[in-house]
Amino acid sequence: MNPFNELGIRHDIVNAITELGFEKPTPIQESAIPVLLSGSNDFVGLAQTGTGKTAAFGLPLLELIDYKKNFPQALILCPTRELCLQISNDIKNYAKNLPNVSVVAVYGGANIVNQLRDIKRGVQIVVATPGRMKDILNRKAIDFSQVSYVVLDEADEMLNMGFQEDIDEILATTPSTKKTWLFSATMPREVRAIAQNYMTDPKELTMGTKNTGNVNIEHEYYIVKARDKYAAFKRIVDYNPEIFGIVFCRTKIETQEIAESLVKDGYNADALHGDLSQQQRDKVMKRYRDRSLQLLIATDVAARGIDVNDVTHVINYSLPDEIENYTHRSGRTGRAGKTGISIAIINSKELHKIRQIEKVIGKQFSKAEIPSGFDVVEKQLFGLVHKVNQVEVNDQQIDQYIPRIMVEFADMSKEDIIKRFVSLEFNRFLEYYKGARDLNATADDRGDRKERGERSERGARGGSAGFTRLFINLGAVDDFTRGDLLGYICNNTGISGRSVGKIDMKGVFSFFEVEEEHVQKVIDAFKPIDFHGRDVRIEISGESSGGRDRRSSGGERRSGGSFGGERRNSGEDRRSSGGFGSGERRDRNSGGGFRDFSGKRKEDRKDGASSREGGRRRRNN
Repeated sequence: MNPFNELGIRHDIVNAITELGFEKPTPIQESAIPVLLSGSNDFVGLAQTGTGKTAAFGLPLLELIDYKKNFPQALILCPTRELCLQISNDIKNYAKNLPNVSVVAVYGGANIVNQLRDIKRGVQIVVATPGRMKDILNRKAIDFSQVSYVVLDEADEMLNMGFQEDIDEILATTPSTKKTWLFSATMPREVRAIAQNYMTDPKELTMGTKNTGNVNIEHEYYIVKARDKYAAFKRIVDYNPEIFGIVFCRTKIETQEIAESLVKDGYNADALHGDLSQQQRDKVMKRYRDRSLQLLIATDVAARGIDVNDVTHVINYSLPDEIENYTHRSGRTGRAGKTGISIAIINSKELHKIRQIEKVIGKQFSKAEIPSGFDVVEKQLFGLVHKVNQVEVNDQQIDQYIPRIMVEFADMSKEDIIKRFVSLEFNRFLEYYKGARDLNATADDRGDRKERGERSERGARGGSAGFTRLFINLGAVDDFTRGDLLGYICNNTGISGRSVGKIDMKGVFSFFEVEEEHVQKVIDAFKPIDFHGRDVRIEISGESSGGRDRRSSGGERRSGGSFGGERRNSGEDRRSSGGFGSGERRDRNSGGGFRDFSGKRKEDRKDGASSREGGRRRRNN
């Protein structure tokens, strides 16, 4: 018998969660579910992220809801749209064997009309972010007068994000007889105040010590000079060939800069921050969940509620302003009983913050050394060897090629073949790290520069000497991204991503910088190409200022006041080539997954041109 049956969960639900891989309850589930199933207590549950809190409150709700009644009986409030979708999808999966269950997700960034339509059809469980829920209440489009249960999930995060007033207004529309269940990773004063204001003698359950971190996570810190931070970060990543991580930055700008620099250097990375639309955010998260991204660069707000399995590392590129946020960051790894590593890259002046975090999480950090170039190369070499040893061979498909392969290798010994094969991927790393210097700084080193100052291995920045600024007649409204531009340049000119400087995306056009020696090569590469049937034009910025001024004004009009030009599209799909552990990221010409510029030369577009001309005639008529 599945242990969840013994907790009082009905067979239909247990069968569904068994298919999802639930074999035994986590500690928070084992302790909370019997209490919540009684439906007679307010409840406070303190547990770290990744401990199974969604099932801890979701399963009891499914037992307590009356599905014959088609009005809101339970309201779940959570801080982010990502977490909102995750909770609603999880509950739907738990309830897949139950008839007439209606769960609606209500969150910002999506069409409110569709959400209102779903509510009007009838709903028993509403999962919502506070801001959008308040909008719907203001429209008088939902009635919470018969709600029996309110769940506040990640309560500390909702308060950190400034949702206190929204929560107060939403709870004011619910009856005093409801039961309130509060779940939080930490218990700051503000969360304690919610418990006092909205609960009566709540049952409190703490898994572990309050505010402590997950015991399955190792915590490390590296001390570097600020100007070496990006180079040190890359070296840490290279030293972990199988990394699948989340990198936290303090600001949206820093997030975007790091992601773009990584893409230029050939890593599979993308940014997640508050300026992305819901569609862009979903695209990034889909790639990350599919593991076509190996590094997700995120701000604290954007990463709230991300629940992705098997994250191996959390890297704090910048420490959070609020110490409690470190707990939430590190909780993205080491989930569901697995182990993980949380890394902080700091300068010597930030060492006191590490000591403060240690007191909060109740665990000590290990001081680690930035690996040397030799260490990285050695780790990558044996990572490659391990991949070869573990690769699955498709005998049926490859057998037909074996005779020709054997002829090619006939004059080589086994040792020669191994050496050549390894060198094929290994030489790039060997060259890159040849003569690599020591990036470690001492704790008493006072030579740090301001964090946003010099970054020695970051790649070219806007306005750098030796770069030329170019104009291209494609922009955000063409669904054209930085990744598209960078990918095409690297894959079709033979120049590296480091030869491309700042990329400035606008509404209907963009600017970008390339090293002066490559300008003509880039212009020539785009001449025979169209992008989705549109001629691509590149000019040196400043050659025709009058025309550029007209384009600029037109771009602002077309992009619209709310579209935001580059702001809204700054984190879109930049599909980089290469991967980790094989040296592929040094190969700028490997093809990768960059968007195809239609694959058409201009002389091959007669049909498309005719179609567009016909469309113009129809519009004019």
